Amino acid sequence: MYELQVENMSCGHCVASVTKAVKALDNGAQVAVDLAGKQVKVQSGAPLDAVKAAIVDAGYPVTSAR
Repeated sequence: MYELQVENMSCGHCVASVTKAVKALDNGAQVAVDLAGKQVKVQSGAPLDAVKAAIVDAGYPVTSAR
């Protein structure tokens, strides 16, 4: 499971955008977004770098990931 710190998320639309971006890489991915904590947890077979890039491309800066 990857844990990413993601900035600029503030609403349900943001959650949907981040989730859609990750699922475009891996349709079977599990995505959990915590708006208050600005955290995204992803269970996926896709590489971490690809997940980070997808979220950044959707317009949300990733400040840390592990």
